[in-house]
Amino acid sequence: MKLLVIGSGGREHAIVRALKKSPRAGEIHVLPGNGGISEDAICAGVAATDIDGAVSYAREHEIDYAVVTPDDPLCLGMVDALESAGIPCFGPEKRAAVIEGSKVFAKNLMKKYGIPTAAYEVFDDASAALKYVESAPLPVVVKADGLALGKGVVVAMTREEAVEAVKSAMLDRAFGESGARVVIEEYLEGPEVSVLSFTDGNTLVPMVSSMDHKRALDGDRGLNTGGMGTVAPNPYYTPEVAAECMEKIFLPTVRAMNAEGRPFRGCLYFGLMLTKSGPKVIEYNCRFGDPETQVVLPLLKTDLLTIMEAVTAGRLAEVDVKWSDESCCCLVLASGGYPRSYRKGLPISGLVDGQLPGSAAEIYHAGTKKLADGTLVTNGGRVLGVSVTAPTLREAVAGAYAEGAKISFEDMHYRRDIGARALAALEG
Repeated sequence: MKLLVIGSGGREHAIVRALKKSPRAGEIHVLPGNGGISEDAICAGVAATDIDGAVSYAREHEIDYAVVTPDDPLCLGMVDALESAGIPCFGPEKRAAVIEGSKVFAKNLMKKYGIPTAAYEVFDDASAALKYVESAPLPVVVKADGLALGKGVVVAMTREEAVEAVKSAMLDRAFGESGARVVIEEYLEGPEVSVLSFTDGNTLVPMVSSMDHKRALDGDRGLNTGGMGTVAPNPYYTPEVAAECMEKIFLPTVRAMNAEGRPFRGCLYFGLMLTKSGPKVIEYNCRFGDPETQVVLPLLKTDLLTIMEAVTAGRLAEVDVKWSDESCCCLVLASGGYPRSYRKGLPISGLVDGQLPGSAAEIYHAGTKKLADGTLVTNGGRVLGVSVTAPTLREAVAGAYAEGAKISFEDMHYRRDIGARALAALEG
C-alpha cells in the first residue's frame, strides 16, 4: 500500500516509523516532512495546510491511504477533501475536528452532556471579559477559543496577569481570530494525565496513558512549550481512574459527538486533571499529541495500519489492540532560546542516517533539515526526541538521558528532570 502522512514534526516521524513496521506498508510519502523523516519516507514540499496541493499529490502518486495528524489541516477539512477524492483517511472530518478547533464548542458540549470539566464563562466582548476577571477567583485560566499553536492558554496567578491575558487575546489579537472569543474558567488542581484513544465513532480504545512536561525549565518553571519530554505510562492513571474516565468521560464524549451529528473517527486526545472530586477534562484534541505519541506508539504491539484502517471502516471492535507492559521516556532536545527566539541551521552531530548507530533508542525528528551536501542541521525550536523503551520507568528515563548525551548541536537545551515527578509518584 502507498501511504501518505500529513505533517512535519516528531509526532509524524513516530507515526511513520510505526507504519513502516506493517507488512502491508509500501512507499510512505510525507507532506512536507523534515530532514530526519526523509530517511524513512519520501518527503515533498507541500504544506500541511495546502488542501488542494495534498489532494493533487495523493492523486498523482496513487496514494491508497492517508493519515492526517496536525490540528490545522484537520480543522480546515483535509480529511473531507481527501475522502471526496476517493482516498480513505485516518483522522476526523472537519465537523468533528471542531472539538479542538473551538474551545467554546468543547466546553458547551461537556456542559450539555454532563461531562466533568472546569466551571467556565464565554466572552466575545473584551470589556465584559475584563470586568469578569476583576472579581473572578484566582488563579483563573484564560483560553483563546480557536487554535493558537498551543500558546492560547494562560494560567493567571494574579489579577494583572488575567487582565493582560484577555487584552492580549481579544484586543491585541495575539492569536488572530482565534482570540476573538475567550473561555475563562476555574483553575483545577491535581495530577495531569494525557490519554490518547482510537475511536471509530462507536468503539473507543484508550492508548497507554502518558505525562507531558510542558514548561521549558526544570521544576516545571519557565514558559510553556509544545512539550519538553514525556513518559508512559502515567503512574497517576490507575485502573480505577481508567474505569471512571471510560464511564464518565470517554464514552459520553463519543456519544455526545454522535448526538450532535459530528461522529468522531480518528485519534481523540483527552487532557485530564485528576482533581479531589474526580477526573475532569482540561481539553480535547482531535489528533495525536506531541510529544505523547513518541512514548505511546513505541509501546504498541498491534499493527498500527490495521488499527487505523479499522477506525476508518468502523470496525475497531474487531481488532484486539495490545500494548507492551514496559515503560517509555522521550527526552526532547531543543534549541537554546526556545520557545522564544532561537537560531536555525546549526549542524547536528552523533547521528547516522538520522538515528544513533548501534542504539535501541528511537530518534524522532521534529525540527531538522537536510542540506544539499547531506548535513543535518537544526530547523526548529524542538529539534529531536530521544525515546527509549525499557522494563521499568527508571530504566527508560536513564536510557533516554544516556542516549541523548550522544547527540549534540550548538546551544542545545533540554530539561534534566523528565520523569522525576512520575518516579516520585511510583516510589513514594
